[in-house]
Amino acid sequence: MIIFPDLNLLGTGLITWILLGYILGSIPFGLVLAQLMGLGNLREVGSGNIGATNVLRTGSKKAAALTLILDAGKGALAVLIAQNTASESAGQIAGLAAMLGHCYPVWLRFKGGKGVATLLGIFLALNVQIGLACCATWLATTVVMRISSLSALVAVLSVILWIMIFAKPSLIGLSIPLIALICWRHRKNIQRLLAGIEPKIGR
Repeated sequence: MIIFPDLNLLGTGLITWILLGYILGSIPFGLVLAQLMGLGNLREVGSGNIGATNVLRTGSKKAAALTLILDAGKGALAVLIAQNTASESAGQIAGLAAMLGHCYPVWLRFKGGKGVATLLGIFLALNVQIGLACCATWLATTVVMRISSLSALVAVLSVILWIMIFAKPSLIGLSIPLIALICWRHRKNIQRLLAGIEPKIGR
């Protein structure tokens, strides 16, 4: 139930996986792609966020799709490297650190993304069934509701359900801080959703 029950991860091992996850997670792919593809300064577009949803506001579906894939990929890569080198516990630590790196990258004065794609990548690496179920939840909600933030929140909150269905209680300890972090990062979206003024995709 806890994030890192492996006592061997204390000390140097723990620091290694935290640093690995944080550095990978802090790569701002949305910002980099916007610059490379001539889409301008992403900080001056829409919400100023570095994630795929804001990249889409530049008008480039290709750049948005690449941002989504790469942001998910960096979370998955951090988990897979730590998991295959050490243990599942190391993978969980690296995944949590990757999420913190994405949301609070030191290179961008700790002003990063909201972490949904990275979370999906983390769970795809930890358990492909749970990861795919979360992705399907996100996609289904997007198709029906057409509200990006709502789709993200529903997918993230569904993690607990899928963990229970696929009987992976060892992931509960990791899921709670990740869900809390994403809800915090979406706090303004939640306020707009409750007020009924959150814009739909394409508007």
